[in-house]
Parts: sequence; structure tokens; C-alpha cells
Amino acid sequence: MSIAVTSPAALPDAVGAVATGEWFTIDQERIAAFADATEDWQWIHLDAERAAAGPFGATIAHGYLTLSLLPRLTEGLLAVDGTAMVVNYGLDRVRFLQPVTVDSRVRAVTEVSSAESTPQGWRAGLRTTVELEGSPRPALVADAVALFVPEG
Repeated sequence: MSIAVTSPAALPDAVGAVATGEWFTIDQERIAAFADATEDWQWIHLDAERAAAGPFGATIAHGYLTLSLLPRLTEGLLAVDGTAMVVNYGLDRVRFLQPVTVDSRVRAVTEVSSAESTPQGWRAGLRTTVELEGSPRPALVADAVALFVPEG
């Protein structure tokens, strides 16, 4: 279920609202593509045989890969009508809490944590927890900030 807001100016009314996304599998092909894109070819991400004997028992996704999937994982969780555009304003805090082994499923739980008016629009704080299926601990928690620019 998503969070529906009638306008950027109504974002303060959504503070405390929470939405949960769908499960998403992080496979070896995605991990390898990310390794190539970032030139981070560490064995814990790519060498299945060596990683099987390593500390995680399998290859793991890069922490930054999991973080970079936030737009995909949170897609559709917050709908703000009357918005001309949404600008990624940055991250206030990120913590990688649990490795994501290959073929794990993750999903986002997003909470609107703050909303404030700015001359450009409404800046919203979004706390996103990336849950790891079968684990009591999340893969990561990120406090993101987005700027919602109203139409007109």
C-alpha cells in the first residue's frame, strides 16, 4: 500500500505514514554488472568458489548496490499529486547493517519522517529500511531527503 498525498504542501500531514514495497531479488548478474560499473571487483562479490569458503558463505552484493536500488525498491510507495518534479536532495545517514548474499530478496519500508517548506518546494525526509527476507536485521537503513517541486 502506498502513501498518497494530495499536494506537496500536504506532505506534513503524511509525516509518520509508512509504506512497504515488493520483494526484489538481487542476483549474481546484477552484482557483476554493478562491479563492472564501479570497478569494484573484490572477490567477495564475484568469486563464488572463494566466497563460499569466506565469511558470508556466498558472494554478497556491494553495500552501495543495495543503496543504489532505493529508487527501484521505493518506486510507487509515495505518490504526491500536483508535483512538477522530485529532486534527490541527498542522504543524511546511511548504515549497512547486514550483508546481502546472492539471490537474497529485499524490500523497502519507507516512512515520511519530516516535511518542511522551502523556497523551491517541500523538502521531505524519508527513512527507508531495506528488509532482508528471512533476517531479523535489515540490510540497511537510509535517511534520504527529497525535494518535491509543486506544479505551476
